[in-house]
Amino acid sequence: MSDTPQITDSHCHLDFPDFEGQLDQIVTNAAEAGVTRMVTICTRLRNEPTVRAIAEAHAPVFYAAGTHPMSAADEPMASVDELVALSRHPKFVGIGETGLDYHYTADSAAVQKQSLRVHIEAAQRTGLPLIIHARAADDDIARILAEEHRNAPYSCVMHCFSSSAELAKAALELGFYLSMSGIAAFPKSQELRDIFASAPVERVLVETDAPYLAPPPYRGKRNEPAYTAHTARKGAELFGMDYAEFAAQTQANFNRLFTKAATYKAAA
Repeated sequence: MSDTPQITDSHCHLDFPDFEGQLDQIVTNAAEAGVTRMVTICTRLRNEPTVRAIAEAHAPVFYAAGTHPMSAADEPMASVDELVALSRHPKFVGIGETGLDYHYTADSAAVQKQSLRVHIEAAQRTGLPLIIHARAADDDIARILAEEHRNAPYSCVMHCFSSSAELAKAALELGFYLSMSGIAAFPKSQELRDIFASAPVERVLVETDAPYLAPPPYRGKRNEPAYTAHTARKGAELFGMDYAEFAAQTQANFNRLFTKAATYKAAA
């Protein structure tokens, strides 16, 4: 299906039990939908060897690693040196996901903030993009991201962006990217679609966050990287672009942010 526009699922979780024993088929499904690259995200550093092995076994798959904010209180605190060491793998392309989540885990806010700053320093030192999860913590996340960016610039994507217009503006002003998940395709997400529509299309990525947040017509079912195409079609509609044009734009955006993935060449 070489005429299918190519896109990248910039954020999924292929190590989750939902995909056990099915990864070959998942990668095939993705390719048939034009999803020719995926970044699978390790959310607990003790699982990094498993996630790395998935990337090593599947040519289209890259990976990132960090401590998810909802796990920050339950996991050993990551160190900058540990993240920098992991980043030396040729298919390791981002730092995170990290961030702040006060929706369920506000009681661990202090440790989440500490963990976030560790991950930011790793992004500053490696030059790899930071992958941010933000939920119910807009003011704190905007302040910390800006403070640290003043200390030393770094690149960043606001993964599965579904926060306020104010946080979107703050992130965009720092030169960061917003990633569109299946939430943007939900019927009741017009306010979120308006936020994306007001962003520069040059700063928009697409993702699944699979196995979560499947876009229509699969809402309520297990998500998978192939379904990035449904979110991307909604994005094309939002920006008044044809699908091939929007797909090419998101590819260029991904390549600009995830430069290590863009320049990766498999060993002969």
